Amino acid sequence: MSHKDLSFDTRAIHVGEGAEFLEGSKNEVVAPIYLSSTYARKEVKNPGFYQYSRSQNPTRFALEERYASLEGTTYGLGFASGLAAEATILFALLKPGDHVIGFDDLYGGTKRLFHQWEEKYGITVSLVDAAVPKNVEDAILPQTKLIWLESPSNPLLKVCDIKAIANIAHKHQLLVIVDNTFLSPYFQKPAALGADIVVHSITKYIAGHSDVIGGAIMLNDKSLYDKIKFCQNSLGVVPSPFDCYLVLRGLKTLSMRMEKHQSNALAVATYLENHPKVARVYFPGLKSHPQYEIGLRQASGFGGMISFEVVGGEKEAVQFLESLKLFTLAESLGGVESLIEHPALMTHSSITAKERELAGIKDSLIRVSIGVEDQKDLIADLEQAFGMI
Repeated sequence: MSHKDLSFDTRAIHVGEGAEFLEGSKNEVVAPIYLSSTYARKEVKNPGFYQYSRSQNPTRFALEERYASLEGTTYGLGFASGLAAEATILFALLKPGDHVIGFDDLYGGTKRLFHQWEEKYGITVSLVDAAVPKNVEDAILPQTKLIWLESPSNPLLKVCDIKAIANIAHKHQLLVIVDNTFLSPYFQKPAALGADIVVHSITKYIAGHSDVIGGAIMLNDKSLYDKIKFCQNSLGVVPSPFDCYLVLRGLKTLSMRMEKHQSNALAVATYLENHPKVARVYFPGLKSHPQYEIGLRQASGFGGMISFEVVGGEKEAVQFLESLKLFTLAESLGGVESLIEHPALMTHSSITAKERELAGIKDSLIRVSIGVEDQKDLIADLEQAFGMI
């Protein structure tokens, strides 16, 4: 039976592992952690497939095979972090003078990376509201090479029509990169919607336990794969075998975790939408979300991320955050525990106040990664914290 004939849940457990994990192995059910940095050869001119772990590592290869299987692509590549994956894309595909179009509501670290490439390498970046596909098309220049999307976006949870934008991009011979971190391959498969490259911060939902830093790239085109694979090897931005093992382990429960994240998030978002001390809620699973229908059409779920604005400003937001007892005040997201943060002061503090204002990131904005705890306990903690402001 081909892996393609198996369901998502089965592939999340088995692809890359099993009784025939590696020729000469001991029939391990779980992929072993191959820690060796180098591999012996019997003949000088016959090194064999495995030579040096930066280039070839069996544990990483098992994980990369699973990445591709779950995202529904031909190729998967593992990286030491999500930003390492993003930087490798830029390094592999851009040259001085090239132009990139990005969603105006991108992760702050991605924007910071773009700014560095503008200053050091002479590329230009236009950030537009990609929730309206025409804005993307209007921003295309003769030197445009890439369109960079997140859907949902970070931190305002905007949703863009990936298929419509991919059609526009391909009409102009442009590549589309989609950061699929917030929904994971369980809820959304951008490559099936026309994206050329899918990127993930594995640190988040895919690993799922706040104990791994990692990134991934999934794609179908062999020429793009060869370019990125070359840079992955030459830059050495690969994950450790132990981190690969942890991600393989975490992926086995991805579907169950994502369903729980989502059901909890919908309950919390509904509670927040009806709270008098909340000015606005951003969650793609609410019918009040402006792109609710697009999200319903292109994804099978809405994920576990919520952003909301408290009534007041920075003072009220900080007081609320510091009054929580169950939610953990920390950056990152996608773990089994609920995390909460202040984008303007934390995850997006690396971009200027003017940029945050243009993107709509207010000082009253709070971003929440809903975990898999009991939703009643989460709502009770939010309620007591609201009582403190």
